[in-house]
Amino acid sequence: MSDETGPGVPAGPQPEPIRFFGTTWLNHDHGYAARRIGAAAGSLVAAAAACLVLRLTYEGLRIAETGGFVTLLMLVMFTICSALAFRHTWDGFTRRPDPDRQASLRGLLAVGFVGSLLAYFFRSLIEAPGEKLHREEYETARTQHEKRTTRRTGNPSKKRRRS
Repeated sequence: MSDETGPGVPAGPQPEPIRFFGTTWLNHDHGYAARRIGAAAGSLVAAAAACLVLRLTYEGLRIAETGGFVTLLMLVMFTICSALAFRHTWDGFTRRPDPDRQASLRGLLAVGFVGSLLAYFFRSLIEAPGEKLHREEYETARTQHEKRTTRRTGNPSKKRRRS
C-alpha cells in the first residue's frame, strides 16, 4: 500500500494494482467483469496451447522411440510439476509467497506452467486473481490509517485531567 498524496489523490493508503485489473478490483468498476472474463478466457487458451505443445513433445518422444520408461517419466514429471505449480499458484492468491521459496521453486513452476495457467483460470472465475489478498491488506491499511488519524483530536493541553 502506498500513502502517496497529491492533487486528486485521497489521503491514506492507496490500493495496489493487480496485473490486468489495475485498481478496478476495489469497486468492481471500469470493465472489471469484462477483464475477468478476458483473463479467464486468455489463461484457458494459453493452457490449451501449452497442452498442445506438450502433446507435440510426447509425439516427438514416441517417434524417437526412446522407450516406455522415458515417456512414462516425462508424463509423471509434467503431471507432478503441474499439480505442485497449481497448488503454489493457488496459495499465492491468498497469501504473499516467501521470496526465497519462490526462487527455489522457479524451475518447478516453469515445468508445471500448465498448472499455474489453470489456477489462474479457475481463480478468475471466482475473483480477480489476488483480489482477496489485496482487499485484506488494503482494508487493514485503511483501518490502521483511520486509527492513527482519529486517535488524537482537539488540543491535548485543554484535556481535563482526573485528580
